[in-house]
Amino acid sequence: MSIWAYSLISVTFVSLLSLLGVFTLGIKEKFLHKILIYFVSFSAGALFGDVFIHLIPEVYKDGTTVYTSIFFLSGILISFLIEKIIYWRENHASSILGNKVKHFVFMILFGDGVHNFIDGLAIGASFLVSIPVGIATSLAVILHEIPHEIGDFAALIHGGLGKKQAIFYNFVSGLTAILGTLFALVLSQYIVGINNVLIPFAAANLIYIAGTNLIPELHKETQLKRSVIQIFTFILGIAIMYGLLIVG
Repeated sequence: MSIWAYSLISVTFVSLLSLLGVFTLGIKEKFLHKILIYFVSFSAGALFGDVFIHLIPEVYKDGTTVYTSIFFLSGILISFLIEKIIYWRENHASSILGNKVKHFVFMILFGDGVHNFIDGLAIGASFLVSIPVGIATSLAVILHEIPHEIGDFAALIHGGLGKKQAIFYNFVSGLTAILGTLFALVLSQYIVGINNVLIPFAAANLIYIAGTNLIPELHKETQLKRSVIQIFTFILGIAIMYGLLIVG
């Protein structure tokens, strides 16, 4: 298969994860939370493993310049600004409009759409490096999207949407991942060496997600046994990324 085929199949699967929430409706919230917290640690390890084992070595394989570091920092800065804008608009508009539920739902969908677009960008850029690197990044994104999409679905229900509405709108926001992948692939056709920009940017975004969104969630767990399991699943996520490197 071509790079385009691998990329689009992978990102389509990622987009379909937005439908996962419907399968959790019959599961008790306490049990679901217990499972998801281990999935969060597993996906955090997979994201860090993908970045430091697959993506960063590709960036520095042919040497580097100060611009590579600037692209990394730009990725982190843009991720930070996007979250800042989303949180600011949520608080600002809620206080002005007095319609917190409606705006809360909108901001979840908007934020998720932007986030999925960047995930798709990372997948497309990774497949441009090589198929094994693309598969590793796709797996890391999938692992982190599972708890993320389930959480979004629950938040949309809590925000006032019906189950069918929540499924539909969450799925639509998930489709932006495909746009992100197409953007990376099309851009590569017109700009030589664009991956020297896209890969550091994508790596920075994955680091930001793992470091600011996932790791803080893990620190909320203080029970010793669960913390040990979290550490184990975190290491397992890294180990799987290393295993993919050996197999690839």
